[in-house]
Amino acid sequence: MHHRRQFLQQAASLGVAGLAASLISPAASAAGEERTLRVYNIHTGEMVNSTFWADGRYIDEEIQALDYLARDHRANQAIALQRQLYQNMYQLQQLFSSHEPLYVISGYRAPKTNAGLRHASDGVAEHSLHMQGRAIDIRIPGVSHRHLHKAALAMASGGVGYYPKSGFIHIDTGRVRHWTA
Repeated sequence: MHHRRQFLQQAASLGVAGLAASLISPAASAAGEERTLRVYNIHTGEMVNSTFWADGRYIDEEIQALDYLARDHRANQAIALQRQLYQNMYQLQQLFSSHEPLYVISGYRAPKTNAGLRHASDGVAEHSLHMQGRAIDIRIPGVSHRHLHKAALAMASGGVGYYPKSGFIHIDTGRVRHWTA
């Protein structure tokens, strides 16, 4: 509760641009810092605890483990997701000081999977960034979807979709935009 209140107070006092700048502290760029993500795939039940960044560089094996977890579970295909997605997920996890893993709802989608989902629902984009490894749908247990949405918007690091009825947010590395479904 304290972290949510602190976040809302920061958002009110700094505005969106100021909050986005505060999410990336000077210490975050330190070469010796380690960045670890705890991620859980709700469809496969797999969990990864990955230190994907250490000593000023990405750790390829750890990134590959994250990419595999975020694969298209329907087609059992994985591609390399854009690393900025993992940085954004890390920032959100840090902001909320969550001890729970980030839940992956949908990461990579093969074109055939995307077409099938699009046929079944009007909420799936024909040229979804999920097919390019540039989008991921997430939630954090114990964190309000509304607060997670506001924090993602404050990062101003790409598109942010808010799906309150489905219980997740979408983040991508496309142009800055937002929507609610």
